[in-house]
Amino acid sequence: MRRTVLAFFVALSAFCGNAFADKFPTHPITIVVPFSAGGPSDAMMRILAERMKTTLGETILVENTTGAGGSIGVGRVVHSPPDGYTVGFGHLGTHVANGAIYKLGYDLVNDLEPVVLLPSNPMVIVSKNAVPAKSLPELLAWLKSQPQPATAGTAGAGSGSHVAGLAFEAAGGITLQYVPYRGTGPALNDLVAGQIDVIVDQLSNSINQVRAGTIRAYAVTDSKRVEQAADIPTTDEAGLPGFHMTLWSGLWVPKGTPRDIVTQLNAAAVDALNDPAVRKQLENLGLQMPPADKLTPQALGAWQQAEIAKWWPIIKAANVKVD
Repeated sequence: MRRTVLAFFVALSAFCGNAFADKFPTHPITIVVPFSAGGPSDAMMRILAERMKTTLGETILVENTTGAGGSIGVGRVVHSPPDGYTVGFGHLGTHVANGAIYKLGYDLVNDLEPVVLLPSNPMVIVSKNAVPAKSLPELLAWLKSQPQPATAGTAGAGSGSHVAGLAFEAAGGITLQYVPYRGTGPALNDLVAGQIDVIVDQLSNSINQVRAGTIRAYAVTDSKRVEQAADIPTTDEAGLPGFHMTLWSGLWVPKGTPRDIVTQLNAAAVDALNDPAVRKQLENLGLQMPPADKLTPQALGAWQQAEIAKWWPIIKAANVKVD
């Protein structure tokens, strides 16, 4: 009898120990943003992280790990333990374009688990105020007339601003000289200061400077105007029809992260996106919410692979070199 009772308590202890071990999360989670603090990726993630911690019941730390178009930060996530405590933020640049440009040492699809698709950002063509052009056709004419290519700020080779710049060159028949930064936050600072000429930037990054009149906007790269910046025409309206590009974002974790942990992280992000106060903050930046049926890990994985199939041939044809 005593042996039976002892065996019961040993089994109960083991069960409870496993239950506690399986509890997630039990300590702070780090979300790696592969660009500098103050930029559009950082701003979006900090808004979401503040709300996600309510659902998860733990502190969420946002860590900015910059360099090489975001590929260093993504590598930090790939090589972290697959336990849910290191999550990576990324977008079209980091999780699609970089695979066509850099020798990464990891596979963007096979070494990561998708978590959730996040809000997307139409791009906006902006210049320093000293550029004389007042419309997109005038800007294109000015760019073509320069004895040396105008300078265009980017967050590094393969970043969203760089890929958008390449697409702008192809659509407009122009040539740009790219100036890489550790994020479009510092690039925007230099645009305001007049140190560079243009950026094809995320709208959420430039919108406040456009509103303040410190830079000039020419067009958003979408088929419809953005409600929060309704005075900026679309590229179709402004004279460059068909030049459309949206910079989508998402969250990933290292390959092998348990499925139930991925599910919990996904649920926390979806809760945040559905919070009216969070949605208002993000929409005020010109960000567009993903459809409800695109918020599963599987949907992000399928979208990423479709975007790789679309963009890799374009990027490789441009023969992008990493300095």
